[in-house]
Amino acid sequence: MTSRFTELVVDCHDPERLAAFWCAALDFAVIDRGEGKVEIASWEPTAEDVRARQMPPTLLFLRVPEDRAGKNRLHLDLSPIDRSTAEEVARLLALGATTTDVGQGPGRNWVVMADPEGNEFCVLRTLAPQEES
Repeated sequence: MTSRFTELVVDCHDPERLAAFWCAALDFAVIDRGEGKVEIASWEPTAEDVRARQMPPTLLFLRVPEDRAGKNRLHLDLSPIDRSTAEEVARLLALGATTTDVGQGPGRNWVVMADPEGNEFCVLRTLAPQEES
């Protein structure tokens, strides 16, 4: 038997704020919260579902006292599904994200951003259907 990737844990100062940002960004919902933690997902996981097949992991935000140090060693990549990359970047900026430079250089077809606590993520090419010209 194998293991399943069930949660991606993000250390942070304010789990509620970060969970709210990522819920809005990804159209996720809070599925659990407790002392210093908030878990969000696109589905309501059950042990039976996870044992039966690989399911999308949840995001778990845990309160920690220390600050983030340096560039993330792991980051999320997002692909807009119903708008252009530029429109999605504008939407994420309005939600509280910022654009950031991690040394990616000019002329890339993705945008590097940071969530409200500075965790980097990328917005890639759109997956929205393209209009025929």
